[in-house]
Amino acid sequence: MTMIKGVLFDKDGTLFDFAATWEAWAASFLARLGGSPERARSLGAAIGFDTDARRFARDSIVIAGTAGEVADALVPHIPSIPHDAILRLINEEAEKAPQMEAVPLLPYLTALRTQGFALGVATNDAEAPARAHLDSAGVTGCFEFIAGYDSGHGAKPGPGQMLAFAEAVGLDPGAVVMVGDSTHDLIAGRAAGMRCVAVLTGLAGADVLAPLADAVLADIGDLPAWIAAQSA
Repeated sequence: MTMIKGVLFDKDGTLFDFAATWEAWAASFLARLGGSPERARSLGAAIGFDTDARRFARDSIVIAGTAGEVADALVPHIPSIPHDAILRLINEEAEKAPQMEAVPLLPYLTALRTQGFALGVATNDAEAPARAHLDSAGVTGCFEFIAGYDSGHGAKPGPGQMLAFAEAVGLDPGAVVMVGDSTHDLIAGRAAGMRCVAVLTGLAGADVLAPLADAVLADIGDLPAWIAAQSA
């Protein structure tokens, strides 16, 4: 089996804890968009978010969808606001969303780079808020590739971002492991010919992720040991 030389991470639910980030985003965004608690509650239901419990449904479009898809889901419920305006608001609030690192990211990523791994981020978030989140953690410089759904490579579960990373760092996809918390991540990685590792810092359970993954780990902190075991 080809030695792993590159690691491509999803962002939300992988580098950062999903619930801690996006539940706060959803509450703020829906309050701003809806204008009243009742309206916010109704709009939350359209995207699988309970504004009273501040919790996402397991099948919420926000979990793996793009900002554009979230806007698509909201437009029929708030026709007085154009799609572009909703999308802009989504991204504005996303850039301000609080981030909880799954593990202390700077020492973790620095260690991977020191071991010679090429690192990238492939997210269904837009690229601008993705970069803002990585900047806030002080880790943007650790990555040789950062792509959002709007970066020109398509969105997951398509393989475009995965193949673009492999090309950018000069690696065969078989030498890359895709690490993510959703089925979209794993399907995309597999379609690109990469190995796939799932983590449980998102909302999907091991029972959902395991059939699509080479391994299911508690969080990205367990990844270096898994990689080492592949070449043992």
